[in-house]
Parts: sequence; C-alpha cells; structure tokens
Amino acid sequence: MKLLFRKLKTFLDTIESQIAFYPTLIAIVGCLFAFTMIYLESLGVSKYLRENLPMLVLDNEETARSLLSVFIGGLISLMVFSFSMVMVLLNQASNNFSPRILPGLISNRKHQLVLGIYLATLLYCIFILVSIEPTADKDKIPGFSVLISIILTVFCLAAFVYFIHSISQSIQINNILEGIFRTSKDRLTAIVNDQKTYKDKFPDTTEWHSYNSNRSGYFQNIAMDALLGIAEEKDTKFKILVAKGNFVLHGVPLFSTEKELDEETVKDILSTFIFAKGELIENNYVLAFKQITEITVKAMSPGINDPGTALNAIDYLTELFAIRMKKEDTSIHSKDEKLLIYQASISFEELLYNVMASIRLYCKHDIIIIQKLMVMFRFLHFQECADENYKKSILNEVRTLVDEANNNLTNNRDKETLSKHLDFFNIDIKEG
Repeated sequence: MKLLFRKLKTFLDTIESQIAFYPTLIAIVGCLFAFTMIYLESLGVSKYLRENLPMLVLDNEETARSLLSVFIGGLISLMVFSFSMVMVLLNQASNNFSPRILPGLISNRKHQLVLGIYLATLLYCIFILVSIEPTADKDKIPGFSVLISIILTVFCLAAFVYFIHSISQSIQINNILEGIFRTSKDRLTAIVNDQKTYKDKFPDTTEWHSYNSNRSGYFQNIAMDALLGIAEEKDTKFKILVAKGNFVLHGVPLFSTEKELDEETVKDILSTFIFAKGELIENNYVLAFKQITEITVKAMSPGINDPGTALNAIDYLTELFAIRMKKEDTSIHSKDEKLLIYQASISFEELLYNVMASIRLYCKHDIIIIQKLMVMFRFLHFQECADENYKKSILNEVRTLVDEANNNLTNNRDKETLSKHLDFFNIDIKEG
C-alpha cells in the first residue's frame, strides 16, 4: 500500500510540472460549473431573480448572445497572447540562462492558474451561448448565467494584468536563482535534519550479489519503507549502487544484497525503485547545483558576458555548499537500530569538483570572479562540517583554481590581488 502511494505521489509530482496540468483541471471545473448553471436555469433561477432582483439579469436574447460572442472572441485573443508570452519567456530563459531551468518555469503555478481561469471562462461562455434557445419568452433567457459570464470576464481581465506583472518578474535572473535556491535549500535542510549518526559501520559489500535494472530512466526516488520491510523480512542488507538523479540504463547494476534472493523477491525490490523521464529539485538537490553552475557558465560565456549574474550565482552556491557540508557523504537507513540499507550518494568532494571544473573553464581569466570564488572558499573553510575531509577538498580546489588563474592572468596587479587571498589558505596548508 505504501509503495502504491509512493508511486502515485511520484506520478502526480511528474504531471504537476506540466504546463497543461492546472489549466486542464480548472477547465474541467469551468465545464461543470456551466452545466450546473444550465441545470439551475432549467429550474427557473433567472425567472426568480427577474421577479425579485430584475437588475441582476438580462431579458434580451440578442444582447445575451452578443455579449457572450464578444467574451468568447476576446478571451481567445487573450489566451493566444498569454500563451505567446509564456513561449517567449521560455525561449529567452533557455537562450540567456540555461535550458535546464525550463521545467521550473513551466511548472510555475501562478501562470498555470491564470491560463486555467482563461480556459474555464471561455468554455463556460461557450456552453452558456449554446444553451440559449431562440424564444420570445423572457423567462427562458439565461440572464443570470450571462451575468456570471460578465463577472468572470472582468476577473479574467484582472488576472491578465497580474499575469503580465508575474511573467515580467519570472524572467528576472534574481528571481530564477532565488526560486532554485529556496527549493534546494528546503530539500537539503530536510536531509540534514533527518540524518542519523551510527556507531556501527556498514559491512563490506565487495562480495555481495548484484542485480541489474529492468528499465532505464532517471533514478528519482525509492520507496524506502517498502524496501526496509523486505530487508527485515528476508533478513538481509542492501546497497543501492546508483545515486539519486543519475540516469540508469537497462541492464546496469542497480543494487546488491548480502544474501542471494529469489526472482520474485528481486521483482518486488525493483518495483520500489521509482524512475522518471526528467529531474526535479524537490527529489534531488544536486540538480540545483547543476542549474546554478550552468547559469554561471552561461553568464560568463562570450555570447552573454554578464559577470554580475555570475557573481550572484556564486553567492547562492556558497550558501548551498555551506548546508551541504553538514550532510555526511554516506546515507544509511535503519529499522529498529539495525543498519539495513546503504544508499550511494554524490560525495562533497565530487560535487565541489564538478561545480568548479565547469566554472574554472570560463572564469579563470576574470579576476573579479576568481576573487568571489576565493571568498566562497574562505567562508566554507569556517563552516561546520560533518567530515573534516571536506576542508581538504576545499583546499584542493583552491590550489587548482590558483594554478589555472596564474596561467591565465597576465596583469601583475591581478596576480598580487590573488596572492592576498591566497595568504590565508597558505597558512592553513602549512599548518595542516
């Protein structure tokens, strides 16, 4: 049951990131509301209001038809313009920043809700227009439903103003970076708060039995409760061989076990692994480092040449690395104090190297960016860390960055500035 719930949640997370998800739901609500109003009109709601509150209903068939026709045409134009604005936003973000941030922009709920309101109102007006029958009887004219369409259209105009404001904010790189940072920070903080320290060590897994993946895709998540239950039931331990977020090919070793398992049990275990066609920061914080790094690299590329954006991105990387230093490289899951599952994860050293390897390529000639990176390393050097080896990794990256900078900086003053930043680390290296 828990496994089914996990898979359902993963499926919902996947479709929720699609741009058509919320508009489709709201459009369905609009259709249901239209049918409800048509049913109420058949019960005489407009007739009742015409007798008691005549100012709330229309009593002219042609006026009602004309209004609804104008609303339908106007809303179609509004929708076309709004969808065009979304496409321009996505194209500009992809060209100027990184294609990897597009899923986050597409899944923006505010824009989806606005587009859904347009679609729901449009369908409502269409159904109400179709329901108007040629008649001379004023009591059969759906005057109250037309009044509702007027209110909804005015609401759509207000939503359009909000949409223009929101989309102009969304394209700003500071807001994009802030959104990526907040999502990854929440994910990392939750992992750090949930991690436990164990006195016992996980046994050596060299001679364990390995099993291959039965499908391909991005390893997004795992139904840990179900896998812990299987481990306890079979009295064995597991090692997950692939880190979250990695693309797994069919037939590649996926996990290993202390004891050899039968085919039926292996199928049950494989069903606990959840794959997807894309990556989400909510499930894999490493994706945030990739996205911010790509924005930094794109900003420093000759085609964009935007060092200010690169400086801002490094600030966000600094804070994320500080949080990551509190997390241990190993992820071990237990049940009733018994160590049952060892899950592979990207180490701090590897994560830091991957980020710096990309940034060094485009920033090694820019003393301003190099200074910012040195400030980042100095800040991280003073942070609380789960493993003292993290600081050795930082010093290794300092050495590599300085070597690259010395080979590319031609101005003596730039080299003197770099030496001032390096003095702090030289002292630590000698003492360490």
